Amino acid sequence: MRRVLALSMALALTVAQPLPGWMTGTSQPEDLQVLLVTFSPGDEIPEWWGHTALVVQDQRTHEGRLYNYGMFGFDEGFIGRFIQGRLEFWVGDGDSIMGTFEFYKRRLNRDVRVQELNLSPDQALQVAKALGTNVLPANRMYLYQHYDDNCSTRPRDIIDAAIGGQLKAATAGPARMSLRQHTLRYSMVNPPMSWVLDFLQNDSLDRPITMQNEAYLPDELERQVQALVVTRADGTKVPLVKQRYDWFKSNRPSPPENPPNWLPYWLALGLLLAGIGHAFGHLGRNGARWARLGLGAYTALLGLVGGLFGTALAFLASFTNHLVAHRNENLFFWNPAAFALLPLGIMLMRNSPRAKGWLFNTWALLGGLSVLGIAVKVLPNFHQANWNVIAVLAPLNVGMAALYVLQRRHDAKQKPVT
Repeated sequence: MRRVLALSMALALTVAQPLPGWMTGTSQPEDLQVLLVTFSPGDEIPEWWGHTALVVQDQRTHEGRLYNYGMFGFDEGFIGRFIQGRLEFWVGDGDSIMGTFEFYKRRLNRDVRVQELNLSPDQALQVAKALGTNVLPANRMYLYQHYDDNCSTRPRDIIDAAIGGQLKAATAGPARMSLRQHTLRYSMVNPPMSWVLDFLQNDSLDRPITMQNEAYLPDELERQVQALVVTRADGTKVPLVKQRYDWFKSNRPSPPENPPNWLPYWLALGLLLAGIGHAFGHLGRNGARWARLGLGAYTALLGLVGGLFGTALAFLASFTNHLVAHRNENLFFWNPAAFALLPLGIMLMRNSPRAKGWLFNTWALLGGLSVLGIAVKVLPNFHQANWNVIAVLAPLNVGMAALYVLQRRHDAKQKPVT
């Protein structure tokens, strides 16, 4: 969830940091201050969700560390691990606190919002020691999971452990929206990529979740911590946040509170894509060469895009640890069969006599699967909220299948009666 500089990553892995005072016993618990720092979303895809860090400071010795669970490196095996769904992140503490804040301010123009946690000395020491233990070489690596184990969930759990599970108890109620809806509202900055993310992710994003699950988002963790009142060992109740302030406020708009309703626009796009094919097909019925070439090129393009997406999804769903891609209903609409359109489109451009027949069969298969993908929604195990995907691909597939049905009827009428 954070843009990581290569130099910073290299230093984090190769330079051993001396143990801080809270790990050696030189810090006194009453001198420790714990800050939850929230960075607002940025421009790049990994930055869309925001970022969380924890800061521990010894106010007597002026020693401080920023603990960042968002570190990852582009080494030789990065691409392979990413494809397999086994991307490893690590927690780092080598970056300067003020240097990090300035980086987010000057280079990234992202909010830096600070909450000083109202912890007892023992609780502050527990948080500090947990962070100091996690950053040790033997513990620092973890298998990253965007929704379940990321830069926000780990600080959440460390804070919760220190206050005796009170954050978890307070957020055990139902969430106000699903993971998919949260994803849509944060990814709305780029509608095409938002659609791609929707295409790749299965119905696990639509399951009922608790407010605790929502805290995979740094903004949600910040909100929950701000609202929490904790009961201390002596029975007194205090806000978990002692004070909150904006270290830097950017001019970026905040993510919307609700996901956008793009369904009408995606449906319009699906109808447009089918309409383009029908326009080429209609204009080519009288033998116009340019129309046939246009339809062939358009079909090949659809085959290339649909085949790549469908094959990628089938691979992710079958052979990787990307659990959010498994059992994905979008395979009804784009799957490896779409790749057949690429060579068939080229054959149509070359005026192959077999092209139309094979195109009829391929579009009939894709159109039939699309209808099936909608029909199975009445069954209890098919509740993926993939209507944005359906809105684009069902009109396209069914519309193109209808084009070749009409083409066959037209060709039949043109045959001389013997």
